[in-house]
Amino acid sequence: MLEQLQARFPDLRFVASSRFCWSPQTHEIGYDQARHDQTADWSLLHETGHALLNHTQYLADFELLRLEMAAWAKARELAVDFGVTIDENHIQDCLDTYRDWLYKRSICPHCSTRALQQNDYAHYRCFNCHTVWGVTPSRFCRAYRATKNLKQHPTTPTAVFSLKKSPSEDGDF
Repeated sequence: MLEQLQARFPDLRFVASSRFCWSPQTHEIGYDQARHDQTADWSLLHETGHALLNHTQYLADFELLRLEMAAWAKARELAVDFGVTIDENHIQDCLDTYRDWLYKRSICPHCSTRALQQNDYAHYRCFNCHTVWGVTPSRFCRAYRATKNLKQHPTTPTAVFSLKKSPSEDGDF
């Protein structure tokens, strides 16, 4: 697969690495030269997809998932051209690692509610308890969530609703 990709895309640089990856900084596609199985070919097609789509950076965590999905879509197209079939379960397993990473980062460390990343792309804020937390920028490590040294917004009391009728109400519920 490597030789076929190099011949088809002579402008792309493929370099031996400890893992499969696309580096937008060096414009190189890294490949694990010790692996020669079917999943290695799929990974190489996927990283080539990143390169051909000119994926350079992402700001929001959710955007990373979108980029990964686009790279797999491109890998599927390339696979057809090279007469290869990529197992859809493999693609979904790979995407699940990003979904799981995103999910873990989005869980409030105080009340466990899921939240969305804020516009600064460095913090999450809970809709329920208003806790603010930061996450590590790395997508290759555990999803740490830290609230230390982050200004927390005071929580507002939640309104309490009663199903009791007031004395002046007529009728039944």
